[in-house]
Amino acid sequence: MRYSYLGPAGTFTEAALLQMPGAETAERVPAASVLSALAMVQDDEADVAVVPIENSVEGGVTATLDAVSVAHNLHITAETLVPITFVLASADPMPMEQVRSIATHSHGWAQVRRWAEATVPHAEFVPASSTAAAAHGLTRDPAIADAAVCAPLVAAQLGLHVLAREIEDVPGAVTRFVMAAKPGPVPVMTGADKTTVMIPLPEDHPGGLMEILEHFATNGVNICRIESRPTGFGMGDYFFSMDLEGHIAEARIADALAGIHRISPRIRFLGSYPRADNKSQQVGPEVSEAAFTSAQRWIESLRG
Repeated sequence: MRYSYLGPAGTFTEAALLQMPGAETAERVPAASVLSALAMVQDDEADVAVVPIENSVEGGVTATLDAVSVAHNLHITAETLVPITFVLASADPMPMEQVRSIATHSHGWAQVRRWAEATVPHAEFVPASSTAAAAHGLTRDPAIADAAVCAPLVAAQLGLHVLAREIEDVPGAVTRFVMAAKPGPVPVMTGADKTTVMIPLPEDHPGGLMEILEHFATNGVNICRIESRPTGFGMGDYFFSMDLEGHIAEARIADALAGIHRISPRIRFLGSYPRADNKSQQVGPEVSEAAFTSAQRWIESLRG
């Protein structure tokens, strides 16, 4: 198995990969971007990709949401959660007041912005493709930046000098990572699952979103994440990326998605998979499997 991931070595994504099923014996292939990691799977250069999809501070990772929902025909098969903590590191020892430029990923910078404004207010943010890439950049070309915001792991791997630790603005921040592969057998239902879907808004009119949400409400399906994203086909053309509590094998999930398919035929099923937190949903008796089975038998008796 070949696992592509947002590189280089030492990223939080690699740490997430190592928590994924089968990672112990897999070949790890770093990619320069989320899009590249997913494209490697689409082009058969890797079997699965591990990419970030959501952060507890910054919300959804738009590059992943757009690529999985629209650009690539891939399904999510697993997820994992990684606690996020950052250090400020430099290639050579230096006083904090001499730090005038800091390289990191935009999501990393967003999570340390208040600390940076209070501690190094004159430092300029230098964008990098990942926090690990920012750290590696210090070793290749010191002119890129004076320091980097990165994970403690990559700072230690590269022998960088740590100027400050635990600099994140929100202690306890977590990033959610997913494993994406070409469509295949759906992972077995565990009772603590998520289902991810992409639902285009079929027509821009009052109540359009409500028509979609009503199918989830009447079937007892809880939405644990919903984000609106442009399709790229024109102003006002949007899709909704959603995570649902439950598995496609459950009648309530299948019934809700079937109902939505009637009003939004371009809906895309993006996978059902075990939840990383193992949290099972409490389902009311009126939307239990027994209730759906009983209702189906009643309809069949009327038709018979």
